[in-house]
Amino acid sequence: MPKMKTHKGTAKRFRRTGTGKIMRAKAFKSHILSKKSQKRIRGFRKETEVNPADVKVVSSRMGSK
Repeated sequence: MPKMKTHKGTAKRFRRTGTGKIMRAKAFKSHILSKKSQKRIRGFRKETEVNPADVKVVSSRMGSK
């Protein structure tokens, strides 16, 4: 059976931490920022952990266990 290929779109959007968690960037940061508070915009900078329901799919597409 051939090797499983990494899905490059997924590899660019997610990263795995040293402890094995999968992190993602937050949404809603790209445009229409004038109506969003500075506090809210600052919060978009931080990464957040992927929802447990999605970990299995994202992990397999990243080409890792």
